[in-house]
Amino acid sequence: MMLLGRRRRARPPGPLRYLLWLLVALLGLVLAAVVAVLLYFARVDPPYGMAMVTATDRAAASRHRPEWRSLDELPDAVLLAVIASEDQRFPRHRGFDWSSVRQALTDHARGGRLRGASTITQQTAKNLFLWHERSWLRKALEAGLTVGMELLWSKERILEVYLNLAQWGPGIYGIENAAQHYFDVPASELTPQQAARLAAILPSPGRLDPVTPGETLERRIAWIEEQMGVLGPGWLRPVRECPGKH
Repeated sequence: MMLLGRRRRARPPGPLRYLLWLLVALLGLVLAAVVAVLLYFARVDPPYGMAMVTATDRAAASRHRPEWRSLDELPDAVLLAVIASEDQRFPRHRGFDWSSVRQALTDHARGGRLRGASTITQQTAKNLFLWHERSWLRKALEAGLTVGMELLWSKERILEVYLNLAQWGPGIYGIENAAQHYFDVPASELTPQQAARLAAILPSPGRLDPVTPGETLERRIAWIEEQMGVLGPGWLRPVRECPGKH
């Protein structure tokens, strides 16, 4: 009885095989470049973000560049206010808050407005490297950068870059510029109430005023202050590299 030999797996024709190798090599180069850039900005403070440039232009971005503040220079209230407002699970998740995504989809299915569920890491990726207009391409790039940042950056670094690149009003970028513009104090001296007021305008910094808030914004500020009390300074331990310093 003749035994049948193993069937050989068909290989792509020569030119196609070379094309596949070329694509793999190009993908490897792109990945290596992204990793190199992320490692660079893990230590070096960017003068401004791409979202800031695309919203204005390079000259305007240079004029409005943020005055950088490390987390060591900021009170816990600032960190708590932003986390309470934008991404309460930030100290615990790995870049994506799937429970918030599911809740947003459930609310939309029940007839509510489809709201965003972007985490602070996703927003940092967008502010530093991408642009504001929504598109599937931007979301895909944002997701990839989010994974890389969570792998290569500390939570402290992610939040620090976010606070310094976020827009807080027309031409106002960075927590230090926001504190001086709205309250005439350095960011290091912001009170918990002032921090909550600034965090409350982050979803719409171009049209909300933390100094003279309307009724709707007042309710949001009160909610943020309540959430800050619920979370408490202990919630910041994964973010602060040296808990108890502040």
